[in-house]
This record gives sequence, C-alpha cells and structure tokens, in this order.
Amino acid sequence: MPNLPDVVLWSIPAFVLLTVLEIVSYRLHPDEDAAGYEAKDAVTSVSMGLGSIAFDFLWKIPIVAIYMAVYELTPARVPLLWWTIPLMLLAQDFFYYWSHRGHHVIRILWACHVVHHSSRRFNLTTALRQPWTSLTVWPFYLPLIACGVHPAALAFCSSANLVYQFWVHTERVGKLPRPFEYVLNTPSHHRVHHASQGGYLDRNFGGILIVWDRLFRSFAAETERPVYGLTKNIETYNPLRVATHEYAAIARDVRAATTWRERAGRIFRGPGWQPRPVRPPVTGQPQEAAAGQTA
Repeated sequence: MPNLPDVVLWSIPAFVLLTVLEIVSYRLHPDEDAAGYEAKDAVTSVSMGLGSIAFDFLWKIPIVAIYMAVYELTPARVPLLWWTIPLMLLAQDFFYYWSHRGHHVIRILWACHVVHHSSRRFNLTTALRQPWTSLTVWPFYLPLIACGVHPAALAFCSSANLVYQFWVHTERVGKLPRPFEYVLNTPSHHRVHHASQGGYLDRNFGGILIVWDRLFRSFAAETERPVYGLTKNIETYNPLRVATHEYAAIARDVRAATTWRERAGRIFRGPGWQPRPVRPPVTGQPQEAAAGQTA
C-alpha cells in the first residue's frame, strides 16, 4: 500500500485562511459587479462540503473494493516513483475531464454534479459545495486501475486535483499571463464554467489543465461577465433539497413519460432534453371544404 499524504486534510488550514482573506477583501474593496458573499449561501456551501465528506466515506467502501479487485486481476503495475507521479497526475486529469464532461451531458450524472453549480454566487466557499452522491464518478477511472495504478495512488491524484481547483473559485483574481491561461485551469476559465449564459454552457471542464478543452473543442474564453447558477435556479438553502432536487425532477419526468423511449431519454439524455412533439396524423380535407369545392 503506497504511503501517500492526505492532500485534502493538509490543505484545510489553507482553505480556511484563503476564504477569510477573500471575505475581508470584499469588506475592504467591494465590487458591485461581483457576486460576492451571501451568508445563507455560504453556510449552505460549507454544509454541502461537510456532508460530502461523510457520504464519500460510505461510497468509498464499495468503490475501493471494486478498484482493488480490478487491480489484483490486472498483471500491469505502475511503480510509485518520482517520475511516475507526474504522469499519473496527468492521466488522472485527463480522465477527470471526461468524467466532468459526462456529468454535464448525461442527466442522471448531472443530478449528482448539479449541486456544485446550484449557487448564484462564485467564491471560495462555492468550491466546497460538493455532491453527496458521488458514486457515479468511479467508472471513469477504471482504465487507470486496469493499467496498474494502485487505488491509493489514484486517490492521491484525485485529491491533488480537487485541492488545485479550490483557488479557481474566485472573482478576486483576473486573467493571468497568457502562458498560464493557455495551459492551466484558471479563475477566468472556471468562471465561464459556472456561468449560465448560453454561450458559456458546458464549457471548460478541465481540472488542472485547460488543454483538454482546447483539444476536444469545449473551451470558451471569458468575454462578458458571467451570470452564475443554473438555467432554472432552485430557491432553497436546504442542503438536503440542494443535494436531491434533480433526482426528484427526474423521478417526476419519468413518472409523467408516456413511452419507454421518453423514460430512457429523461434519464440518459442531456439535462435539457425534450421528446419530439408528436405530429397529428394527416387527414383528408374537412367535409365542409370538400363540399365547397364541388359546389
């Protein structure tokens, strides 16, 4: 078992310090155009983060069991060396991109990830607004385990990716020098990702690197000021409702569906998917019109 540090645990003091500094910065230098902080929203975000820690602990039990089974079955082994760790971080970031993108375009996966986008604010507490149903993430990383990456090494890489993304949830940092903006996920790129405008929707999925979005044509630069939140915002600060509202919406839509095709679409198509309207059957001319033509 690789002896790797708990990156998230070691980063908690930095999370607290940076959040306090951001709050103070808004007090000292207010920005009327920025979304800023709102007490209820921040408390909800922190509550979602604390809840995700507890639920993730439960989900990790079956996930680790599956990962270890696959790891034992594969003959491949990736050694934990100074030069393999950067390669594992790179590979994990690549699969994170596809996991993140999948959680935006498949509705049952979006029901998990929508939690993170449910705030109309964008600050460092938004980074803590994490889902309680992250059981949908693990399949995307099975190729890494099958290639011989130890589950503990994958956990380390995932934690490092998560810690990196904390600082990009801010409006207090403008655009960085061009080389950084071209390669890395930055606050500017992530503001676009959290925006609800049409041109910004489903863009900038990268975790640490933004090059995946450039390669796979999901990149959008920040031009106009983002409007944060969902296309249909939820009017609640209740953590339980924040965590489950999209699952409830899916259940309502499936219950109201009239065909199995529509039921499958409501679950596995995109969040905004709608069935095609049924065209009325083409009939002959009304009798009155026909009578008028023969008179």
